[in-house]
Amino acid sequence: MFFRLQRVISKPLFHSLRQLLLLRSSRKLTSKMSFQYPQACRDDAVMDVYHGDKVPDPYSWLEDPDSEKTQAFVTAQNQLTVPYLESCEVRDLFKERMTELYDYPKYSCPFKRGDKYFHFYNTGLQNQSVMYMQESLDAEPKVFLDPNTFSEDGTVALRGYAFSEDGENLAYGTSASGSDWVEIRFLQVEGAKALEDRLERVKFSCMSWTHDGKGLFYNSYPEQKGKSDGTETSANLHQKLYFHILGTPQSEDVLCAEFPDHPKWMAGAEVSDDGGYLLLSIREGCDPVNRLWYCDLKTTPEGITGLLPWVKLIDNFDAEYEYVTNEGTLFTFKTNLDAPRYRLINIDFASPAQTNWKELIPQHDKDVIVFATCTFSSYVFVCFLHDVKNVLKMYRLSSGEELRTFPLDVGSVVGFTGRKRDSEIFYYFTSFLSPAIIYHCDLTKEPLQPHIFREVTVKGFSPSDYQTTQIFYPSKDGTEIPMFIVHKKGLKLDGSHPSFLYGYGGFNISITPSYSVSRLIFVRHLGGVLAVANIRGGGEYGETWHKAGMLANKQNCFNDFQCAAEYLVKEGYTTSSKLTINGGSNGGLLVAACVNQRPELFGCAVAQVGVMDMLKFHKFTIGHAWTTDFGCSEEKPQFDWLMKYSPLHNIRIPEGNGVQYPSVLLLTGDHDDRVVPLHSLKYIATLQHIVGRSSKQTNPLFILVDTKSGHGAGKPTSKVIQEVADTYAFIARCLNISWVK
Repeated sequence: MFFRLQRVISKPLFHSLRQLLLLRSSRKLTSKMSFQYPQACRDDAVMDVYHGDKVPDPYSWLEDPDSEKTQAFVTAQNQLTVPYLESCEVRDLFKERMTELYDYPKYSCPFKRGDKYFHFYNTGLQNQSVMYMQESLDAEPKVFLDPNTFSEDGTVALRGYAFSEDGENLAYGTSASGSDWVEIRFLQVEGAKALEDRLERVKFSCMSWTHDGKGLFYNSYPEQKGKSDGTETSANLHQKLYFHILGTPQSEDVLCAEFPDHPKWMAGAEVSDDGGYLLLSIREGCDPVNRLWYCDLKTTPEGITGLLPWVKLIDNFDAEYEYVTNEGTLFTFKTNLDAPRYRLINIDFASPAQTNWKELIPQHDKDVIVFATCTFSSYVFVCFLHDVKNVLKMYRLSSGEELRTFPLDVGSVVGFTGRKRDSEIFYYFTSFLSPAIIYHCDLTKEPLQPHIFREVTVKGFSPSDYQTTQIFYPSKDGTEIPMFIVHKKGLKLDGSHPSFLYGYGGFNISITPSYSVSRLIFVRHLGGVLAVANIRGGGEYGETWHKAGMLANKQNCFNDFQCAAEYLVKEGYTTSSKLTINGGSNGGLLVAACVNQRPELFGCAVAQVGVMDMLKFHKFTIGHAWTTDFGCSEEKPQFDWLMKYSPLHNIRIPEGNGVQYPSVLLLTGDHDDRVVPLHSLKYIATLQHIVGRSSKQTNPLFILVDTKSGHGAGKPTSKVIQEVADTYAFIARCLNISWVK
């Protein structure tokens, strides 16, 4: 996700805050620098002690987002960056072309609730996609819920929704300015009538209705001192599970589960397909492991009146268990227990001992199970990942017998709808060169034959002019890493092309082929090469691949990414001076760490909402959940490995004649309560202080702090377009790339 800033800044306010912050650059340094960076107050006396080691934290004051000093620092940085971007020749051209090519219809898979069909649709440039309702697939769609009416500027977005089992009511979440905080509201489907119920203090929540339609389960956090609007940094602890009865105030909601002795635990509840059980999945971090408790709702004949009588089926964090479906007491789960690439197993709650568990679909030799869904009572659709490309298969629920494979091109299944009670499925396919093909299959008709329900094309862009190649390159330790490369057909491998290398590498997340207008504009009009490296730490080859890039193995992620850059240079796609690296969140950490370690390898680096302070990240908002992937500085062995790569703590003036940092652009948002902005603020302050003052550093070191922006979810189209125009304009100017018509 990309971010731009509020451009209206009061000059008198700026100059008064400038005095407060001592934002005057030394005249002695000015003559040696290409840019006059804001020289923020630096308190070298601030030290944190870790296991006997003193670690300076001179910009700790930037951890307070509300202080005048922090706000002045942000203002000064934006005052420096905006004029630079506004003078980029490519900026307006990119924005105009982005607006033109992004103006294509965007659909979701249809899904059935009650006797009606629903889908999301965006005409092209609407800030938020609109939910439509149809009486049948052939009927005229009617607007049912329009998030564009939530706010004038499109910064209030839909964040999750759940229909009641009978399809008569809808619960939906709204979030403002990209914050993770959600307010749950309710609609009566008939007439789209708004109900008075409101649920607040909701974050990282489930939404699951009981089958009688009387209410739903959701999660919220306790009230805390101070604000909770997405600009705070306080830790999110003691999440609780509640049951809300429709038509009653939130103050009367029933507490169903809490964990006072485990403040970091988070628990999502899901009502089983038959409505008879409530399954509780408990997680402590982001690792693919969970405890699994359940409640037989028949044991609560008086209704849900208090803490539920949970049965602790799995009461450890040894593996992941994801509910698929059940037939009475026989439950099917997707699990990585003794199966790093996942398998499906059956557990009979009537005889739950592990010795009685049965394997339904075994782990494959190489392919990873991404999801499994029961449809039309007796079928299970399983989506696999085979060398970072999706494969969709159909099995018989009763026996695990494979029935058929649904043909797909090289790409990703990013949407699938169809429930146990449904007799049809829809699935959404995309790739680097295809925005959307939505398939429909009626499971009542033999032979089964999926057909194209909708196919989206983009005017002015011909996929046949481009090609996608998947290659495998060796990392530092010899591990073969997959990478997709997209470019114009007939490209000469003479090292003359600018390249854009993207990576993530963390949290078991797989980066599969996806359609991006902005990246294709880079390929088409800036003569570029797009590369997406599937580095370790992700889930591309299951939990083994994930573990190879987490905790003490995190350096493998950086090595993999650097070797991807070396491959692109060696094979003639580009040169280091024309290579841009990009990543967001954990990928922002990746970019910053690689810039610190190999500054000579890249010409430009764009790090979005990155985790930069690896010693303190766990202290802010939901950061404590990431210790499962990163570790925690409070543990001596983990401190040692974190200290070696923490972007904030490893900034050095590069050695060697003519070696400098690449052009750097950091992007963050003032309402990002996932990776709070202080990470980027402290990093840029340190980078400008240490590297920016060097006479050999002529490349810019900038940051953009957007207003009414969060970690990326729900970002309105208008912001997306401006942000990518700013970002690619920065790349084009820094790398001296000309626009190609």
